[in-house]
Amino acid sequence: MNGYLNESNFRMVEEGFTTRDLLENLLVELCQASDQQAFFVADLGDIVKKHLHFLKALPRVKPYFPVKCNSSEGVIRLLAELGAGFACTNKAEIARVQSIGVPADKIFYSSPCKQVAHIKYAANHGVQLMTFDNEVELSKVARSHPHARMLLGIAADSSPSTHPSMTFGTTLKSCRHLLETAKEQAVEVVGISFHLGSCGLEPQAFAQSVAAAQLAFEMGTELGYQMQVLDIGGGFPGTEETRAQFEEIAATINSALDLYFPDGCGVEIVARPGRYYVTSAFTFAASITAMEEVPAEQPGSDGRLETRQVTGHWYILISCGCSISPLQKPCPDHPAHSSSLWGPPEHAEDRIADSLELPKLQVGDWLIFEDMGAYTIASSSLLGGCPRPQITYAMSRVAWKAVQLFQGKPPQTEDTRESVCAPLSCGWEMAETLCVTPVFAPASII
Repeated sequence: MNGYLNESNFRMVEEGFTTRDLLENLLVELCQASDQQAFFVADLGDIVKKHLHFLKALPRVKPYFPVKCNSSEGVIRLLAELGAGFACTNKAEIARVQSIGVPADKIFYSSPCKQVAHIKYAANHGVQLMTFDNEVELSKVARSHPHARMLLGIAADSSPSTHPSMTFGTTLKSCRHLLETAKEQAVEVVGISFHLGSCGLEPQAFAQSVAAAQLAFEMGTELGYQMQVLDIGGGFPGTEETRAQFEEIAATINSALDLYFPDGCGVEIVARPGRYYVTSAFTFAASITAMEEVPAEQPGSDGRLETRQVTGHWYILISCGCSISPLQKPCPDHPAHSSSLWGPPEHAEDRIADSLELPKLQVGDWLIFEDMGAYTIASSSLLGGCPRPQITYAMSRVAWKAVQLFQGKPPQTEDTRESVCAPLSCGWEMAETLCVTPVFAPASII
């Protein structure tokens, strides 16, 4: 084991005990203690399952987890234990992963727009791999980080963005000029990077971007660079409903890599899966702190609910898209009302969802949100002075044994291989079965 994660970092749950059971227990405890704080329950076994599936689906691709997606300690420690790298966008994120012992060569400074002070911080802490897509970024790195290993970011060929002005990456037409400028400034360019993002992702967009990257590789090679790294970015879906889409994306990527960067060509392939890893692993619980009824004749909803931290009585399960799943026990047998959910009153613009069919609830009732692992963990200031929600990490004993086998370490018990061929995720009953063998050891994959 690498020593990043141990049993003190999470609650071990036995086979048959799910995160739903754990969540119910926590709600009972909070009600008894009159605790008003919202909280997360994180199923680390779900992340183990996703990691092993990623390596199986994309065997040539090394994952670098984007810390900005979820900077919680349990996630960082688990992925470090599994041998993943980390994509950081600032010095705080670099410090975050290095504070638990992650080496500099496992860190990718992936921000396309970097502060000089942060570049210097990366240089002083041994982080070399980073990106650029314009002359301004190139000049900052040339002045502040003489040992940087740069990836030229190219514009991904994806579906039209709702905010095209916010896309990053240079065009193929500009690649040669930027590569020549890097040569003049003695900056080492080692590869190409692109990032499709997670909105409107089409599998064929990956193939088109890999093809464009191959042309940029040729330009770099012609100019004398040792082109060694291809970063295919992120945008991989990570919920149960999008499993087929992920498989289609993976198949398209593998075909494109075989065509443009065949095995044995000497190019290291990396990716930045974020939502894929953590979305389905986290469940969020928040209670109603206030509510307001709107007259039926007034346009809008019948009831408007504001969710914050108050002890609760009933609870309702809501998916990440804010469509209602079946009510969870205890189930109030009340008629549904068209409702809106709002955030803290200090942020009047924080409307979470409209036109939800909910029973008429009371202050103190709980709402449970699924698929809440991506971009939900505040890493800096707290909004409106609200306390940061606590995170309870859980992992099944089977998943923990799978982590040990992944590292090539035999389980400490006499369990056989068949005992590991069981649901790795302790959360929600539809967790898939995945057999784990030491063939996935980091030395051969990561």
